[in-house]
Amino acid sequence: MFKPKFFSILPELTPDRIAKEIVSGVLVGIVALPLAIAFAIASGVSPEKGLISAVVGGFIVSFLGGSRVQIGGPTGAFIVILFGIVQQYGINGLLLATIMAGVILMIMGFAQFGSLIKFIPYPVIVGFTSGIAVIIFSSQMKDFFGLSIDKVPPDFIEKWIAYGRSLPSFEPTSLLIGMLALFIIIFWPKVSRKIPGSLVAIVVTTFIVHYFHLGVATIESQFGEIPSMIPSPTLPTFDFATIRHLLMPATTIALLGAIEALLSAVVSDGMIGSRHKSNMELIAQGAANIITPLFGGIPVTGAIARTATNVKNGGRTPISGMIHAVTLLGIMLLFGRWAKLIPMPALAAILIIVAWNMSEIKVFRQLLKSPRSDVIVLLTTFGLTVIFDLTVAIEIGMLLSVILFMQRMAQLSNVGVITQELKDRDEEDDPNTIVTRAVPDGVEVFEISGPFFFGAATKFRDAMHVVEKAPKIRIIRMRKVLSIDATGLNMMREMQKDCNKSGTKLILSGVHAQPLFALQQYGLYDEIGEENLFGNIDDALDHARELLGIQKLGRMQNFTPSVEREKK
Repeated sequence: MFKPKFFSILPELTPDRIAKEIVSGVLVGIVALPLAIAFAIASGVSPEKGLISAVVGGFIVSFLGGSRVQIGGPTGAFIVILFGIVQQYGINGLLLATIMAGVILMIMGFAQFGSLIKFIPYPVIVGFTSGIAVIIFSSQMKDFFGLSIDKVPPDFIEKWIAYGRSLPSFEPTSLLIGMLALFIIIFWPKVSRKIPGSLVAIVVTTFIVHYFHLGVATIESQFGEIPSMIPSPTLPTFDFATIRHLLMPATTIALLGAIEALLSAVVSDGMIGSRHKSNMELIAQGAANIITPLFGGIPVTGAIARTATNVKNGGRTPISGMIHAVTLLGIMLLFGRWAKLIPMPALAAILIIVAWNMSEIKVFRQLLKSPRSDVIVLLTTFGLTVIFDLTVAIEIGMLLSVILFMQRMAQLSNVGVITQELKDRDEEDDPNTIVTRAVPDGVEVFEISGPFFFGAATKFRDAMHVVEKAPKIRIIRMRKVLSIDATGLNMMREMQKDCNKSGTKLILSGVHAQPLFALQQYGLYDEIGEENLFGNIDDALDHARELLGIQKLGRMQNFTPSVEREKK
């Protein structure tokens, strides 16, 4: 149960496999570079601390983790809580809180709480992630517009009042550099998805500001020189009075880290047909957050976008994650001194895009059409996060989670769904896992699994934006989805629309009675087509081969579901 995935995959390693992992790891390391710097600065610490976190924490997460392809590092989810801790307790307080969060994560892992995290209702998660996105966006206005504000107020309303008063002092040059960076980040994927637009934006704007000697704030003007080396490990100063005050913020960091990491692991499982060990993943996250602060780093967790990039570039083992950390270390040692020239408006543009991606506006709108209880939970968590405090939002959100969970369980007739999800099993325990099947080129299989599947489906759809070319056929495997509600149906419709736009054929596999009836009632049954619904993955793959004109393996058994069969 507590065996890291790295040691489980050692027999699979071949020279060809290792070569693919190295290529993927290097590409992900390049993607992670500007994000690590931007997240550190937004969190109120110097930029090298973000790089240190991605190097040390990212390596440990991959080496000890329970996922094949998880990429660890600093993420946008932490920015709000970390900035508040730094402002109130300083860097030493942040290091203490990170170590405390690591200990809490390890306790959660050894206590086998990993699977329980999946039962946190999705409206709670969307509520505080959307709230965090709004706060991150708000915090970047000073640097993006070059406003003259000595100290930006921490409160949301006071912050925007200060912006309004300082608007006459904005610098047109800073705004132009920020707008140029935004333009590059948004439109660069049309040129190439291999090289991240954020990195191109940083290189281009840094060159322009430095070459033309523009009076734009840079990392050097705000933070001075950047060390291009990993410092020796040192213990922070332990103060029991401070530790007592940091208990709730540390718990918030631990919960955010656990949710982000496990959601990322669920999404990557669906993309590669694997099954992560949630408790081992929490232990690895805990170890990373205990060790990283010893080198001056900030909290780390699983990063969904970087993990999806890893998968799409061929990463299938933890080696790619470790190579990603080594790549960042090499960049830091060789080119770290040049990072001081990066203009602050360009970093603000990167974080504005991060905030947009975190905001999940489409999902937020969909959830507003959900049952009233879901809407109340969503708006309450969102409002508390933006107006008051993230720690308060997490506390109230978790309380609402318990109430909502009890309500859902009272309505659920099949308890087997819950007990099955609580078992932290490896993919080797599943004889029907997709890794045992031959998937043709041009076909992509994604499995929706467990009560967390609305969140996983949403994140999967977002992760598909890192794909350079859409697959010809996408198979959605639903063998573990015994029931579906309006939120899930909306998500299925969005997937169908995306497939239609990209010319991808959508096939459903393993659809149970209740979801099938719901698809019929919702009109999706006819949109997808009866000929594209199958009872098992083998028949779905055979149909995909038929559509591609490939020789079928084995016999094909058509599955023609009907309302009459379902009633039986």
